[in-house]
Formats: sequence, C-alpha cells, structure tokens
Amino acid sequence: MTVGNRDLDGATIVITGASSGIGRAAATALADRGAEIAVVGRNPERTNAVAAQVGGRMFVADYDRLDDVRHLADALLAVYDHIDVLANNAGGLVSRRGLSVDGHERTFQHNHLAPFLLTNLLLPRLAVGGGRVISTASAANLFGRLDLDDLDGKKRRYAGGWRAYGTSKLETILFIEELARRMAGTGVDAFAFHPGLVTTGFGADSALLRFGQFVSRGSLGLSPEQGAAPLIHLASVEDVAAPSGTYFDGLTPNGRTLAVAHDEDIADRLWRKSAELVGL
Repeated sequence: MTVGNRDLDGATIVITGASSGIGRAAATALADRGAEIAVVGRNPERTNAVAAQVGGRMFVADYDRLDDVRHLADALLAVYDHIDVLANNAGGLVSRRGLSVDGHERTFQHNHLAPFLLTNLLLPRLAVGGGRVISTASAANLFGRLDLDDLDGKKRRYAGGWRAYGTSKLETILFIEELARRMAGTGVDAFAFHPGLVTTGFGADSALLRFGQFVSRGSLGLSPEQGAAPLIHLASVEDVAAPSGTYFDGLTPNGRTLAVAHDEDIADRLWRKSAELVGL
C-alpha cells in the first residue's frame, strides 16, 4: 500500500497546545508544508509568537474552563469553513490534585473532557471534506485505572498525578476508538499516538521528572521535533495505512495498551458519561 504526503496547500490544521513543545514543532513543520495553522494555546504571548512565526492565527483558551473551550470552538467555526485536521495536543501532568472551575479533577478535564468537547463541537467542519482527528496519548495508559463511576478520581490516591495522567491517556485512546466507530462512513477518521518521553515543559512540577532530568544531566527524553514526528506524519499523509481508531507508539501502529482500551462497551459508556458532563 502506497502512502503519500497530502498536498497541504490550503489545508486548515488546528493544533491545541501549540505554543510550546511538540505542538509548536508540529505547527512549524506543517506550516512549512503549506498548511494554514490555527495556533491554540493558553498563554497569549507565547501563542501569538508562534502564530506570527508560522503565519497562522492565534486562539487562546484555558482548559481549566470548559466555557473557554466552547468560546474557542465558536471562534474557530466563525473563521474556518472547513477543518482538515484537529490535533488535540493540549494537556499534561498536574502533580497536585485540584479542581477546575467546572469542578472536575484538572487532569481529567485538561486531557479528556476539554478535547472531547472541542472535537464534538468542531465535527461539522471536520466532516465538510473528510477531516482527521489526531490526539496525543501516551504509553502511560498502561498504568491507568478507569472507573466509570469515579471519573474525577475521588476514590483513588493521586500519587503525584501519574495515575490520573495514565487514566486520562487511557481515556484518550478509548475516545479515539469510539470516535472512529461513530464517524465510520462520514469520511472523518481518527488516530491517537504516543510521542515518547519528550524534553519539554511537560510535568515541570513533577518531582520524579525533575529527578530524572538531574541524574541524566538534562539528556532525558526526545527533542520536541522528534516527539512531534508522529503528529506531523498523521497530519500529512493521505493514507495512514492503518484503520481509523488506531493508536500509534511513535510511528508504529497498534502500540501497547491495557485490554480495556479496546472494550467497545466501555468506550461507549465513557462517551455517554463525558457528553453528559460537558452538556452535549
């Protein structure tokens, strides 16, 4: 099966978490290939700087507020009559348990609820020309523990945020698989990927990662450009050569997951509960 690059001239690509790290690296690379980039970030100054660098548009949203996500979707829908790629890259590790403005555990909201809401609100534009959703997941899904009756993790130990982070990335994979099923036949496809351990601002307040950087003398992990490679690939190839819903470990399809990541009933129930929580 031949896999060729898509012509990105005139393509609209929305990248969340694009003000730094792999999001910024992907925005730069995809803009260089001719795409128009909607640069979404939380920090206005950094987001504006990246938008200016890649010749794109700046959109600011704080995933601690679901209303910000709704306003972001409204702004994107007002500007673009079609969206070719939505890259759900924003999120991260929150090392201390806390609640969002909406009353949800912050890691759960940042990494799952906010991108779930944004994707659903943008589906009409993604469906115009057969768009693609790409979500940044993680091998950390392997130590996730999903409890559909405790999505905010009130009953579990927080453990520096790692269990919540792993669970949120398990939810990302379940979401992408369910999205692929629900969009079958519409032309919209969906993929998730693990970028590897990337040296960015990720987990900057995590004692474990700070220790790792100390003992490795700052050499722990991949560069943002290396970590962005799967996102760039999935956004730019015409034929991914893997079914919609596939989770990639780097550039390799069918990365390791917990068995529950492929449970269709669990995925459907997670979707329905998430929709209820965000008011869809």
